[in-house]
Amino acid sequence: MQTIVIKVGSAVLTQDGELALDRLRNLVEFIVKLKSKYNVILVSSGAVAAGYTLLQLDKSIIANKQALASIGQPLLLDTYRRKFNQHNIICSQVLLEASIFKDEERLNHAKDTVNTLLKNNVVPIINENDVTAIDELVFGDNDQLSAHISHYFDSSLLVILTDIDGYYDDNPHINKNAKLQKTISKISKDELEAEHSSNTQFATGGIVTKLKAADFLMKQGREMFLTSGFDLTYISSYLLDDKYLRGTIFKASDV
Repeated sequence: MQTIVIKVGSAVLTQDGELALDRLRNLVEFIVKLKSKYNVILVSSGAVAAGYTLLQLDKSIIANKQALASIGQPLLLDTYRRKFNQHNIICSQVLLEASIFKDEERLNHAKDTVNTLLKNNVVPIINENDVTAIDELVFGDNDQLSAHISHYFDSSLLVILTDIDGYYDDNPHINKNAKLQKTISKISKDELEAEHSSNTQFATGGIVTKLKAADFLMKQGREMFLTSGFDLTYISSYLLDDKYLRGTIFKASDV
């Protein structure tokens, strides 16, 4: 059975400073369906946002943000646990640091653990270890973390679910004539070096971090699919029915 990695961002999981429980429930129900066909690894943001629902600290201060992650991570995982439990599925928490991908022994231990979880029908939920991370050793966003997980954990596809339905040739919020691009085989240097931006107060990435994730995977001969986390019809059709409706497929032309 093939393994896929699904990354869901804060833009999908939060709304008005709260966890978007309906969207989280829909995500869990979708993953349950996927498990009939794939092994699924979930990379989930949302810990800081979850923590903020209990303690409103200034997120611009690093220590506060890490404290919120510490508060929110068990809350977020408990929410996932209760949702998956309704379908008699166990989920687990895996916290990783960027440095692990440069340490073969630690990486192999992590891979063995995740493979054991998958073999036992458990959904591993991975996040960066924000509480102990330092600037020099972090990805800083789960887009690039999920790309590394997809490559090093040998998944066949990374799916990034976000607040847009794909990658456009221009900003669709500004240009109503911007066109959704179905397939991308190369990303320019200018696109990769554009200024980062995010659409929600809890998001750390934006489209640039997603492009960097796609660029990394394409250079490894792997694929990424970017689409909406608000409407899971698009990714459901693509993965379960082999039917493309909407979204952007990043795939190097020589793959």
